[in-house]
Amino acid sequence: MPTLPPRADLCDLPSEAVRWLREFLDYLLIECGRSQNTRIAYRGDLLTFLGCLHERGRCDLRKLCATDVEAFLHHIRTQSDWQVSTISRVLASVRMFCRFLVLQNLQDRDVSASIDLPKRGRYLPTVLNETELRDLLAAPNNELDPFSTRDRTILILFYATGLRVSELVNLPRRALDETDGLLRVLGKGNKERLIPVAPRAVQAVNDYLESDYRRLKTPVSPDRLFLSNRGKAFHRTAVYTMVKRYAQRIGIVKSVSPHTLRHSFATSLLAGGADLRSVQDMLGHASVATTQIYTHVDAKRLQSIHQKFHPRG
Repeated sequence: MPTLPPRADLCDLPSEAVRWLREFLDYLLIECGRSQNTRIAYRGDLLTFLGCLHERGRCDLRKLCATDVEAFLHHIRTQSDWQVSTISRVLASVRMFCRFLVLQNLQDRDVSASIDLPKRGRYLPTVLNETELRDLLAAPNNELDPFSTRDRTILILFYATGLRVSELVNLPRRALDETDGLLRVLGKGNKERLIPVAPRAVQAVNDYLESDYRRLKTPVSPDRLFLSNRGKAFHRTAVYTMVKRYAQRIGIVKSVSPHTLRHSFATSLLAGGADLRSVQDMLGHASVATTQIYTHVDAKRLQSIHQKFHPRG
């Protein structure tokens, strides 16, 4: 039975392709909250894809077209002994990578959009319960952490608004309208949205601006709301590491990332009676179908309550 050529070595690929692969893997971890194992699987799938592109002299991702993806699909269908489920998983990895290239403005459109994939089950996102949320938001310690007010404000704002980590690190200094209690956010596809901000979160931002922000701000600091320990623009990886550190400090066993707080924000709203369309708008989802995953999360919570307290549960 014919098999695929081995996955490409990073050293064999053009440096530009390697850079965007690494950026994508960071995006999976930090923006999407995917696990390390998922990242490893995507990395292997995309090394196979990039290896096939490289063999055809088509590794310039700016020139990627639908024909390249179709040729890869034909190749793995005819030149491998992979099962349909494996092919589906590999193509799902390629499709997500193609969408990422659009987000990064390397492509004008998703060149993989015309390829149909078998429907796959969606995982239920990890969310924090009320105790975990309370402890996490209180985790930054004035004695242990040099910029505890900043860190606490970041955690509060994640949960209060459901921001993506890339949106948070790019917030301008005056993104918050205190008078109306609204946060102006530039999301995916440069689409702007307004998110209501609770008084507690507004106060946290003001406390930060009067304390840690003044200490961090330098003449050359960018006009960003949140600054790194050196007064520079925060990198999303640093924010991801910070959230993980505080979650570990208070003993949360489940995997926690900035995206976990985004999931918890949406789940809390729906559990409190918010309508799906409003949650969609606040999250910045292009389709309400993406937001519907949170209704399944809440349904599971209700099932567990029913089983625990109903006499015949």
